Amino acid sequence: MKEVGEVAVSIHSLSKTYVVGDVKVEVLKNVDLSILSGEFVALCGSSGAGKTTLLNLISGLDMPTTGTVRVFADVLSDMSEDELSDFRCLKIGFVFQSYNLVSTLTVAENIAFPMEWARKPAGEIELRVSALLDSLSIRHRQNHFPAQLSGGEQQRVALARALANDPPLVLADEPTGNLDDVNAKKIIDILAALKEKQKTVIVSTHDERIVQLADRTVCVENGILANGHV
Repeated sequence: MKEVGEVAVSIHSLSKTYVVGDVKVEVLKNVDLSILSGEFVALCGSSGAGKTTLLNLISGLDMPTTGTVRVFADVLSDMSEDELSDFRCLKIGFVFQSYNLVSTLTVAENIAFPMEWARKPAGEIELRVSALLDSLSIRHRQNHFPAQLSGGEQQRVALARALANDPPLVLADEPTGNLDDVNAKKIIDILAALKEKQKTVIVSTHDERIVQLADRTVCVENGILANGHV
């Protein structure tokens, strides 16, 4: 287990520019940010401010134009695609705003997929899937496909999949944004449980209940960190 106070995520002079045709869009500008192991951080800011891009860079799904992202002592830009895939599978759980479930896999198969990638024993996978199905109240949907689920159910499956390998870092992009109050409360309760377990959690959100749960709020406005107050 990582020592309390150890830096889990270190971002230095980070910038990200996308080129769309002849237009350059600077999404993040010279960002510096450190997040401690076990810290729960809420990323706030208007839509298009750069929150999702920041999460994508922390996960290694995207690479910075300039600057560095270090996660658990690994500089992501120094890693190969295969190394990044293994790193994301074992160290990072990402809950996407659009769920990103595999449409041809059942609920149970979607949850099992990261563990199969990690080549875990079949018995261990079966036990972990069963536990996650119960903890997120989706056992009755285990043999259904994503298209047969409500938005709240898809979000819970996405969260179960993200937690499958018990990663030390959990990233979530607007996890309650498309949900009604009942389903949003279920997601918030799970995030609260992750905080209790001292997981490092970074959530992009407009939900005041998640902001209240966080140890710290970091605001992103026009690609710049507006603050990072405790």
